Amino acid sequence: MFKQHPKGLIPAALANMGERFGFYTMMAILVLFLQAKFGLNGTDAGIIYSVFYALIYILALAGGFIADKTRNYKGTIMSGLLIMGLGYVFLAIPSSANTFTLVMTCLSLFVIAFGNGLFKGNLQALVGQMYDNEQYGKYRDSGFSLFYMFINVGAIFAPFAAVGARNWWLNYNGFKYNADLPAVCHSYIDGNISAEATTRFQEMADAASGSAVADLGVFATEYLDVFSTGFHYAFGTAIIAMLISLVIYMMNKKSFPNPGGHDEKSAEGKAEVPQMDAKEVKQRLYALFAVFGVVIFFWFSFHQNGLTLTMFAKDYTLLKIGNMSISAELFQSMNPFFVVFLTPVVMAVFGWLRARNMEPSTPKKIAIGMFIAALGFVVMVLGSLDLPLFSSIDPNQGGTPLAESAKVTPFLLMGTYFILTVAELFISPLGISFVSKVAPPQYQGIMQGGWLGATALGNQLLVIGAIFYESIPIWATWTIFVVACIISMFTMLFMLKWLERVSK
Repeated sequence: MFKQHPKGLIPAALANMGERFGFYTMMAILVLFLQAKFGLNGTDAGIIYSVFYALIYILALAGGFIADKTRNYKGTIMSGLLIMGLGYVFLAIPSSANTFTLVMTCLSLFVIAFGNGLFKGNLQALVGQMYDNEQYGKYRDSGFSLFYMFINVGAIFAPFAAVGARNWWLNYNGFKYNADLPAVCHSYIDGNISAEATTRFQEMADAASGSAVADLGVFATEYLDVFSTGFHYAFGTAIIAMLISLVIYMMNKKSFPNPGGHDEKSAEGKAEVPQMDAKEVKQRLYALFAVFGVVIFFWFSFHQNGLTLTMFAKDYTLLKIGNMSISAELFQSMNPFFVVFLTPVVMAVFGWLRARNMEPSTPKKIAIGMFIAALGFVVMVLGSLDLPLFSSIDPNQGGTPLAESAKVTPFLLMGTYFILTVAELFISPLGISFVSKVAPPQYQGIMQGGWLGATALGNQLLVIGAIFYESIPIWATWTIFVVACIISMFTMLFMLKWLERVSK
């Protein structure tokens, strides 16, 4: 599997492991943390979540610009690792819930996003440089698929580590996990709870504490404090992963290439960048911007896995498989698990097609991925047809949380994540590959930042999902994402011949 690829591929992917671990830690718990600690509703938590995820990717443009200007890609990447780690340190410190700590939480998220911006796009540009060698050029797509697979190894364990830390702290303080309890606790403290929901609260409080609770107000305050502190410790697990990535990167730094041809031994420390005809540069940039515009709608849909799909896991999904209880956050391990499991399968299919001169072009693969993503949300539409409006189950609006018998099977989300991951493997690693192939040499870093910037715009739109989730039927919310993916697919197909010509 690795014989045709440069030796630096796997070390680069392993160096990216900490970033993926932190990314999936945040995807698994950020919204639930904001709701549990600060009592935010889905829309307000969604605003913070979407801005944070937009910044993670939009700041890659700044990171790419810095690296392209300084020609110091390796130093920029290392700085990003250190800054990300610092942000997780800030988040890992337990604190009380007030406006000041909410502001400091947002500042910590900005630090993580800025470090990610310095790191992510430039490492991708570094990997792309490995395949500029003619010996490896034809394996570029499969190389980025392998890179994508290995960086997700750490992501598989991130939700388990986060949930383990949170549940350990709950158990240490004599409580049991219940996904519905934080919202009910806040509702009780705020005085918004109905009589029916209060009866349910008493039952849940007794079960979570292991004995009859005499004072629900005291229980609500203590449970929220312990639950939130457990989340802080969960953020701390990302620090360990960042340290491992830093060590791997430092051990392999000298053997990595430099995007744009930077020669570290040159007198002035600047690269001699191959020049292209101005007309060709423009055509390449236009093609890249066109693809960037299309994938905005994919990311707007796909990254709902950390927002509305996580909220759906908490609110509407039975958190049991057989007799085994699970946590809402653990569904976020499905995507990286399927990435690792399915990447060799997808690569084998593409390899089989390549051997017969039938392999689709990279732009066509991206269009196919859009269609597959639409199918994933069709599954959610069908599985949500009979579910009640969110307002009827939200204790802060006088509703009562769903009984277990009324919740959907966890296999609905598992199946959806399986389909969405297949779509992701047709789009994300191959899109990165497309950028590395088409981007003019002098713009490698900033164009990788452009790909991530398009992702940022899609992420900024994520909050729309949270708004609709709380205001329209659940099945209608998923329909919006079906439409977004279908529009993206047809737009990609419309530009297909032009994109294929430019990429050649």
